[in-house]
Amino acid sequence: MPTSTISAPSSARSVVLTGFMGTGKSSVGRLLAERIGFRYLDLDALIVAGEGISINEIFARHGEPHFRKLETEAVRRIAREVRCVVSTGGGAVIAPENRLLLREAGVVVNLTASVDEVCRRLREETDRPLLKDDRSEERIAAMMAEREQFYADAELRIDTTGKSVEDVVAEIIGYLEGIGWVSKR
Repeated sequence: MPTSTISAPSSARSVVLTGFMGTGKSSVGRLLAERIGFRYLDLDALIVAGEGISINEIFARHGEPHFRKLETEAVRRIAREVRCVVSTGGGAVIAPENRLLLREAGVVVNLTASVDEVCRRLREETDRPLLKDDRSEERIAAMMAEREQFYADAELRIDTTGKSVEDVVAEIIGYLEGIGWVSKR
């Protein structure tokens, strides 16, 4: 496998992965960062580390509005970082300020997947507070439809349905090569 090297211009700071929960942002983000030599940052993990409690606990104790406030604060911090691959939470793009900051941070890549695929991927997970009471396909489809307009701002969109993490990473690297961010040696 060829090695990717960084040739990012100063204005090209980070790769930001957005998308609904279960579309592969964390898995893709970790591997992409490794392949291109960037640091990996997980927005939700930064929030958890800062608060000292899980996202489920933040939602239970303080509610979604408080979590969204913490999320915006974390987006402000990561927007200043350089040479990072950032995985956002599924709802991070709901706030207009977050969308603007993420676009300014670098290349925004939106990962998508079919409703069936998202349901399959989320079936065993318990750390999704917005699906705590209803994990039905109808609920997930409705949430995905509500958020679609916010994901549309991305520079690149990749449907991860039926694709391996490696294949998705290769697509992103191909795009980054096309805009002069990385080259293979």
